[in-house]
Amino acid sequence: MPIEVEVVSRVRQLYHTDRADMVIIPGSEGEMGVLPNHTPLLTTLAFGELRIVEGEDIVSFVVYGGVVEIRPHKVIVLADEAESGYDLNLQEIEAARDRARELMAHAPAGEQRAQIAQELRRTELAAKVHRRVQSRPQQRIRTLEDADE
Repeated sequence: MPIEVEVVSRVRQLYHTDRADMVIIPGSEGEMGVLPNHTPLLTTLAFGELRIVEGEDIVSFVVYGGVVEIRPHKVIVLADEAESGYDLNLQEIEAARDRARELMAHAPAGEQRAQIAQELRRTELAAKVHRRVQSRPQQRIRTLEDADE
């Protein structure tokens, strides 16, 4: 029996399927795999790659914190911020990483430095997920718009 999965950010619903075989969640205590009939659980998200396995396809998202509600046949991901791994633009990521590194070299101590370090961490994660997604064989990615057809 498959799992229904919903991925929602503060701005909008990013993804929905009722045919997932497994969900791999970047939890705050480490990566966690969820299969059908999982014990109900509420956990926090860390920065990381959320992967939804549907047969041979893997749908990836970069998530930056949030919470996940797990039920036996449904997973709801409420991300603070998230973006599809297939929407990542490597040139934009590298430009943001270069800006963050430059700012970090001249940043004062304290909260401003912590914010720049957080942005640097985000760009490095996005670059890592982009490389991983690009290394997979071509897959047809279903979007929410496909569900309307």
